[in-house]
Amino acid sequence: MTISRAQAASLGSLGEQEYVSAMCRKAIANEKMLVVSLRDAEIVPQLLVYSQLSGDESLLHKALPFIEGGWNHMQTIPVDLRGEINSALHTVLKNSMSGDSGRAPLTPQTIGRLLGLGVNHLVPDDYAQMFAEEAAPSLGRPRTASWRRSPAAKDVAAFRVIIIGAGVSGLCMAVMLEEAGIPFEIIEKNDEVGGTWYENHYPGAGVDVPNHVYSYSFEPNPNWGRVFGLRDELLSYLKRVADRRNLRRHIRFRSEVVEATFDQGGALWKILVRDSAGRVETLSANALIPAVGALNRPSIPELPGLRSFSGPMFHTAQWNHAVDLKDKRVALVGTGASSVQVGPAIVDQVSKLLVFQRSPGWVGLNGSYHTHYSSGTKWAAEHVPYFNMWQRFLLFWATGDITFPFVQRDDSWSHLDVSMNAKSHIVRENLVRHIESELEGRPDLVAKVTPKYPPWGKRMLRDNGWYRMLQRQNVELINHSVKALTNNALVDSDGNEYVADAIVWATGFKPTEILAPIKITGRTGRPIRDVWEAEGPRAYMGMTVPEFPNMFILGGPNTGMSHGGGVFFYVELQVRYIMQCLREVIERGNATMEVRSAVHDDYNRRVDEAHARLVWTHPGVSSWYKNAKGRVVALAPWRLVDFWKLTLSLNADEFIFSDRL
Repeated sequence: MTISRAQAASLGSLGEQEYVSAMCRKAIANEKMLVVSLRDAEIVPQLLVYSQLSGDESLLHKALPFIEGGWNHMQTIPVDLRGEINSALHTVLKNSMSGDSGRAPLTPQTIGRLLGLGVNHLVPDDYAQMFAEEAAPSLGRPRTASWRRSPAAKDVAAFRVIIIGAGVSGLCMAVMLEEAGIPFEIIEKNDEVGGTWYENHYPGAGVDVPNHVYSYSFEPNPNWGRVFGLRDELLSYLKRVADRRNLRRHIRFRSEVVEATFDQGGALWKILVRDSAGRVETLSANALIPAVGALNRPSIPELPGLRSFSGPMFHTAQWNHAVDLKDKRVALVGTGASSVQVGPAIVDQVSKLLVFQRSPGWVGLNGSYHTHYSSGTKWAAEHVPYFNMWQRFLLFWATGDITFPFVQRDDSWSHLDVSMNAKSHIVRENLVRHIESELEGRPDLVAKVTPKYPPWGKRMLRDNGWYRMLQRQNVELINHSVKALTNNALVDSDGNEYVADAIVWATGFKPTEILAPIKITGRTGRPIRDVWEAEGPRAYMGMTVPEFPNMFILGGPNTGMSHGGGVFFYVELQVRYIMQCLREVIERGNATMEVRSAVHDDYNRRVDEAHARLVWTHPGVSSWYKNAKGRVVALAPWRLVDFWKLTLSLNADEFIFSDRL
């Protein structure tokens, strides 16, 4: 699997040389600031930039014994060697200002070799190819599908696309449609862009993937404040993307898609839209792209007495900031990702925090979780060529497929009840040691919070002071689920009552009810919920479904990630694939394309076969990744590089095309 000749050549193109020269001149323009900043900046990206620009890898080999992975906290490069790297980079930046330093082009092979040294791990050839493609957007070549031959302007102008949702995936789709000149409109139910990062504003809300990975490859941000961003910083980033790309003019805010029906006679989608005033309008589009995501419908269990509770209660995704929790007895129901963030954020305000745990999750420590980027690192990311790119690559490696071996079942392993293989067991033992260290002297809590299933069986969580919070005098962990409510209390599964003034539901979403509550009807007259009723949501590549021509789902079935990676990468791959589909229809002069049933069914058979050997189908795991029938619906079973290969090129033979009327 290789990237195209055009892509590979562009990495060493004249435009790239001009970029390097301009950045070097920018860095050297304030030499005093350069010296101070390099002394303060993350050292491994500096080392990689130096090796790339100079062709000298001796310092990388010298530093290798002090590097144990992609995270900055996993390097212990001595001070004297850091100084040597600072000086060497300073010199090569000066020598590269004219653009005639004689450096070798940045090829996939160079990227793989340098990154391998930067993380002290062999980087396979296919990953090198993938990272080479990942480098291109930072140099102004976004991951998309360019026209192979210029279609007639009238054909492009006549092809209209409707996107549902202006979150991470909807905005990415819009950027690429704008680049291609294809008309589009986004229907957004909120009054702002951002999707989940607009809707989730609970205390402590943040991302558990590093920002340099949790962002678009074509919109790098050198000024991230933290390694792991909080909600406001992430939302600001998405707003800036919408503004920089002038996307708001395409967005119909405070409007919701109620239903969409494919009109076979006109080969168009008819989309019923209702605005905030209740006015209804029917729009027509050649292609429909739902980009609503999986985590957008809060789930509050329908419990006996739910509506009898007299105090305030709300879901974390619908946080009511008008409710003052100070000195209140607050019930926090659930111990998943949002709970682990909310609990430590509100514990100092409340008089009592009652934490209801149905089953514990693995909560691990990351040495960079609370790290703020230094001023020197941010300066270097903005002024030193490729520094930002190497930061992204290092973190991509650290959070990506490096963890995939841990989720694969080894049938010869003797402890399959608690771990998947020997490597998985080592991770488990490290996690247990962290729990025991944090909860020293509290064996009762250790027993309650230690999962009995393998790591990664449910979403892995970042320790945000969670275990220390559980030891606070005003915190009680109830190791039972909530079964009912009274007017002033919650009743657990043992029948015990816990009086509370307010309830925070940290009970997640409905990710297996993909595309709900929109009623989407295909060419045969069947709604998609009926098509999916027997086995749950399925789609080819997670994007296309037989009977639904010219509908391409972003964030569809089996496209979520849990072993690692950032959603932005997966979204960009899906968007690139969809752009290839749209290009195919327009360039061929067809009206529609629809995936063949046999292709769709074979793909989903392979998805299920792959999942059968992964941790998410472990008999000890019950999670929101599965639907009521036990099928894993939410997650992809692939490595990141596998999905990159799968979506790299469209095979038009897998689709049925219809002629224009």
